[in-house]
Amino acid sequence: MIPSITDAAVKAAIAAIASESASTKDKIEMLIEMAHGFVKKPKTAQDLWNAIALYQQAEKLSGEDYLLLKARAKVGMAGALRAIPNDAEDLLLQAKELYTEALPALQEFASPEEIAEAQMNYGLVLQSLVPFNLARIADSIQVYQEALRVFTWEKYPQEYAILHNNIAIAYLSMSSGSQQQYLFEGLAVQTFEAALKHINIIDHPREYAMLQNNLGNALQYLPSSHPLDNLVRAIAAYDEALKVRNAKDTPLEYANTIANKANALFNLPDDLNKPETGNPQNLRQARAYYQQAWEIFTQHRQIEQAQVVAQILQDIETEIGSKG
Repeated sequence: MIPSITDAAVKAAIAAIASESASTKDKIEMLIEMAHGFVKKPKTAQDLWNAIALYQQAEKLSGEDYLLLKARAKVGMAGALRAIPNDAEDLLLQAKELYTEALPALQEFASPEEIAEAQMNYGLVLQSLVPFNLARIADSIQVYQEALRVFTWEKYPQEYAILHNNIAIAYLSMSSGSQQQYLFEGLAVQTFEAALKHINIIDHPREYAMLQNNLGNALQYLPSSHPLDNLVRAIAAYDEALKVRNAKDTPLEYANTIANKANALFNLPDDLNKPETGNPQNLRQARAYYQQAWEIFTQHRQIEQAQVVAQILQDIETEIGSKG
């Protein structure tokens, strides 16, 4: 059960709305709007709990008279629950229940776009519950596909790109330990490539870089009779992402991409026609990328990522030393 909130500011806001002479409908809409404000740019988890308290009050006021507003309050509450940092599954399960309760009312009363947005976020909740064995990844893909009926690339390119990214990542998660590993990893690559036919660097640079970076990751680990060709394709995808991502404007995204590119270079011969000659040149380039990524991760206090990169740097030094 969601705990009750006692934050003084939220209590005061609810009391102020209750004392207004506005209609019940207006009061519900004010509560939802205030809650959205907390969720939009939360500074702490308490902001998200505050939003939940406001959504709860909106849901309570809605009763059975304002079913669409009630559904919106539930969807807002679910989104806030999903955003609260938590290693357990309890908040995600509550969010799942709220989406399943809200979606029928949305499908009856809301616009196609509002329904699709809820489906998009519901898919994320399902995807997050898969590691706990509390949801099936195929169900999240199905929900994403339903959202894509509305979020087409012509009208909603940003949502289109994010949905394809989510679907591809879902396929990759299905491949682990599966007898159909090749199929799922191939589907992931195809999904990224399908999105990139419509998402370009000029109009949607952020989404373009995201898709290219993740396409590179999928290609690196795609089982193939031509693994070196896939590494070359992966590096080309990372280079496309790096046309957008840079150390100044998007440091953490940049660090992730150069670390991914470094990993591909680590495994790529300097001369594809003579792989037996090794890769000292690519190893040195990989070391430079990893060193830069480590500095950025350390500077931005991404401790876990910095530690992983530091270990790889040690391995590269050993590798270079052994071929020295």
